[in-house]
Amino acid sequence: MDQLCAELIAAARQDGSRILALSEYGVTPVRGDIAINRALRQAGWLQVREEQGEDKLDCGASAAFALADHQIAHIYVRRPELVDEVKALLRQLDGVEMVLDEAGKQLYGLNHPRSGELVAISRVDRWFSYYYWLDQAKAPDFARTVDIHRKPGYDPVELFLDPKLPLPKLRIAWTLLKRKLGQRSLLNVISLDGSLVQGSHGRPTDKPSDGPLLISSEPDSLSGDMIPATAVRDIMLAHLEPSIAPQRHHNAMPAAAG
Repeated sequence: MDQLCAELIAAARQDGSRILALSEYGVTPVRGDIAINRALRQAGWLQVREEQGEDKLDCGASAAFALADHQIAHIYVRRPELVDEVKALLRQLDGVEMVLDEAGKQLYGLNHPRSGELVAISRVDRWFSYYYWLDQAKAPDFARTVDIHRKPGYDPVELFLDPKLPLPKLRIAWTLLKRKLGQRSLLNVISLDGSLVQGSHGRPTDKPSDGPLLISSEPDSLSGDMIPATAVRDIMLAHLEPSIAPQRHHNAMPAAAG
């Protein structure tokens, strides 16, 4: 990655271009997942329908279900009278740091019209998986594949081949060959073991140095150690202008300047 960036930066400098590098987030170590949907199912709020021996999440029939995204999960609760009860359950889950209701979402700026009735945030060393089945034999067919559209949440386990598979590359090649021959075949090479994931992001980092980083070739365009995330847009636009006025920011937000 350093070598590739060096080539891009060198080419930009030859053109006389300004350089701005922004990381989307910082990844911190984790040691396990929180299967938040399993807890909701065991409480009787999340419903599934069985299709060909597999459990498929039934969002419409569920009183509550979670959309998991790394260290944050949006929990959608159909009936307002259940919100406090669901919140109480989630706060007791191992690895959950806080559960935000309407007041909490407003405090943290997460009160978007499409946000869940509740928003759960994990501890720094944990992350939320979308898993909702109670028996791995009933996991849906897409669970062991790279399929971002059918999973109710992001699945970072997709980054890893199942370590228990013998000759995984040969299995991939055989599957691709069958597809070329016109046969429908699942590329089911993904594990269901959340412990494979050892880094995550999403919650506010405890140390600014673990969070996003903004680097500029114009040092006068940045000031201070921290820049509000909402100021990044204007900084990017300023780099396109003939001259750059120094940006003055004093609010501590999750973007470190360098």
